[in-house]
Amino acid sequence: MREKIIRFFKMWTLPLGMCAGFVIYFMFHYIPWLDPLKAVVDGVSDYIMPFFIFVMLFTTFCKVNPREMRIKRWHVVMILFQLICCLAVAVPTHYFPDSPYRVVAQGALVCLIAPTGTAAVIAGRLGGNETTLTTYTIVSNLVAAVMIPAVFPLVEMHSAGSFLEQFLLILRHVFPLLICPFLAAWALREFFPKAHAWTVRLFGNLAFYLWGISLIIAIGLTLRSVVNSHFDPHVLLLLALSGLIVCAWQFGTGKLVGKHYHDYISCGQGNGQKNTLLAIWVSYTYLTPVISVAPSCYIIWQNIVNSWQLWVKGKREVTLKNNN
Repeated sequence: MREKIIRFFKMWTLPLGMCAGFVIYFMFHYIPWLDPLKAVVDGVSDYIMPFFIFVMLFTTFCKVNPREMRIKRWHVVMILFQLICCLAVAVPTHYFPDSPYRVVAQGALVCLIAPTGTAAVIAGRLGGNETTLTTYTIVSNLVAAVMIPAVFPLVEMHSAGSFLEQFLLILRHVFPLLICPFLAAWALREFFPKAHAWTVRLFGNLAFYLWGISLIIAIGLTLRSVVNSHFDPHVLLLLALSGLIVCAWQFGTGKLVGKHYHDYISCGQGNGQKNTLLAIWVSYTYLTPVISVAPSCYIIWQNIVNSWQLWVKGKREVTLKNNN
């Protein structure tokens, strides 16, 4: 019985987190006596999400040996492919500024240009190579810090500040949440090996369950972004659809490239699972708040993909166990 319960939560952690996010948001939205708690929840979510991301990545990176990290060929291919896709959207948007679909194109661009997020957490559960994906996560975020201030002036001519200023500004958002956990995990491995071994042994699976909890908050923030938007519902729908199309495109192309380079899971997750917090911030900083609907909805789409992948893997494991 205990094994069945554990297996159930392993397979359904992400769908349960998504459903809980929907339920909790609508409780706060429609139950008046919960209004006094809204300010408290908003304040907590501002701090708890970055904390969860830090802990998730720290515990995941603890399982990675930095001495084994190498730049793989698929890393270079995916970075170049990402740049080509971004330019394919940005250049037409630049030359057709009066297009009625300009906002939708900008939403797609934000989702395309966003770097890899906490992909190693899910990839580890799926059997992917956490070391190669950790390397790609770091490279992807550093490249994004260059790519965003270089590409976005094409679609928004009012982007303020020099290239260097914008690069450092983006790096300031990337460093604490993505680079610091890696450096902390590396320092723990090198200087406190016993504490490192203890951390891996006790908290090896913590990242995945923290991801499920943080997903509740992320879904709530996504719904709030959509519901509180004052733009035409037609535009919001198109932005959500652009996030869906980009999500399917990135997971699909990532898996195709990964199959060619024999790293199917890691490449798919690296290209498809995005740093949506940074993408939302980019929307507000460079474009307009309504654009954030696309990366906000991307949170839902990428976790539907993740949930399906975990469900398939869980079913396969159960089948193999029964056959044996």
